Amino acid sequence: MSEPLLVAVDDDPALLGVVERELSDRYARHYRILALGSSAEALGTLEDLAASGEQVALVLAAQSLSGMTGAELLGEVRRFYPHAKRGLLLNWGGWGDPVVGDAIFDAMSRGRIDQYVIRPSRSRDEVFHQAISSFLLEWAEAQRVSPNTVHVVGQTWSGRAYELREVLERCALPHSFTLADSADGRALLAGRGDATKLPLLVFPDGTALADPSDADIARASGAMVEPLGEEYDLVIVGCGPAGLSAAVYGASEGFRTLVIDDGGLGGQATSSSLIRNYLGFPRGISGGDLARRAYEQAWVFGASFAFMQQVTSIRREQDFVHVGLSNGGRVAARAVVLATGAAYRLLDVPALGELQGAGVFYGAASSEAPTICGRNVCVAGGANSAGQAALYLARYAKQVTLLVRAPSLGAGMSHYLVRQVEATSNVSVRTGTEIVDGGGDGWLEQLVLRDRVSGQQETMSAEGLFVMIGARPRTEWLPREIERDAEGFVVTGTDLHEHSVESLGRLPFLLETSMQGVLAVGDVRHGSVKRVASSVGEGSVAIQVVHSLFTAEQLQPTGSRLGRVPEYAP
Repeated sequence: MSEPLLVAVDDDPALLGVVERELSDRYARHYRILALGSSAEALGTLEDLAASGEQVALVLAAQSLSGMTGAELLGEVRRFYPHAKRGLLLNWGGWGDPVVGDAIFDAMSRGRIDQYVIRPSRSRDEVFHQAISSFLLEWAEAQRVSPNTVHVVGQTWSGRAYELREVLERCALPHSFTLADSADGRALLAGRGDATKLPLLVFPDGTALADPSDADIARASGAMVEPLGEEYDLVIVGCGPAGLSAAVYGASEGFRTLVIDDGGLGGQATSSSLIRNYLGFPRGISGGDLARRAYEQAWVFGASFAFMQQVTSIRREQDFVHVGLSNGGRVAARAVVLATGAAYRLLDVPALGELQGAGVFYGAASSEAPTICGRNVCVAGGANSAGQAALYLARYAKQVTLLVRAPSLGAGMSHYLVRQVEATSNVSVRTGTEIVDGGGDGWLEQLVLRDRVSGQQETMSAEGLFVMIGARPRTEWLPREIERDAEGFVVTGTDLHEHSVESLGRLPFLLETSMQGVLAVGDVRHGSVKRVASSVGEGSVAIQVVHSLFTAEQLQPTGSRLGRVPEYAP
């Protein structure tokens, strides 16, 4: 197959020439560069390219074109190349203009563009190339052709092969799945004496693991499995956004920090294909990418990580909080932060439970999207994660139907997402609807839906279902001493019951639970705002509370690899 194409479209020959030169100078070794002088030429060329099976990775279009706007042209690109990245070229003077900003927001809300790109102002314009490189990395990961992709080869879509894909998803590792009897599967298995047992994982460095355990995957990806010591200043249970934030700030401020998680990176945030309203990322960022960056940041500051380790108990003894692990081990800490988050609720439909991994998925929109190309799929849920999933899946699926139990889409979804969902042509919304049955022969084929008002049922064809119907806290393992609300969320601070405050012997600190020295942050906490930014904020605030705990007990942190050691009063 020939190299993928980078396409630039502009009516102005001089400006088009500058963009073509920059693309050719930097990317011509691995991509073909195509410069087109009009929207009509671009549409005709893209149609011909699609018909001949050519790959297009990126299309850039000037803001103003004869016959249509650049945003309108980029919106048409989806008809031919639903996976291609689309950038609207802006002149430097247009950046920051509120009129231009409104136009960009409208184009993104309507799903016409992925992001804007400031035109190159000179040779070696690294700001321009940073945007282009980001586009190409996102395209490569979505196509499962990036060099860090882990390949899964299995006999069937479901069973252990699906469980391994879930583990890789929780570890925020880009991955692809191939059936063993397909051409790609046979190529991956060829000459491998270690492939006697499926499923098989093939890592980017060529390492292959036959039917590995979760711990084997963690070791192969370079993550620590067993804690290296018994005593820490701070133990964080959970590696989602809140836990990673606490790890970054804790390690950077001198606390010897250990993060424990029964899976891998990112928690539920890894199911978000694109978070557009997170501070500092105007072009958006995927949950998996955010988790990988935060993990690297915490690791550099000196935090240690123990993945594939389930915490089974927690208790206070004298000056330490003791944390028991599923392997029988135990670690002790001066302070513990609970950041276990919440898990997607399961559908109470046995027939669909049998098809998990074979058309029925919980979260996992970004990793499983390539399996539903050209199919009709559904997303169950009405919160932001469901909206983000529907928009992402719309790039691959023929039609996406968003099934919402609430009477309106705006009841649980941010306004900007509602606008974008409503403006996406191949996404439809059915409110007041729930799933009561479904099935298929080895793969999902149909769903039975019920109108929550009339009670009427109907059967619809569906070859994929992505379920995001709310969450339940992961707190069933906690001791009775840690107060929880009726739904299992951990109660903290001023919300604690009077008897819990009495057991502490003092007023609780912000985010502190009913067990001294144990804090709770993020989605697991009673009253928390279920947003990534909120969880990250609580993780950072928790470290200030840990400072207060250390001061109150006249303790000194033992220090992390690169972090400072704060001064405390004796």
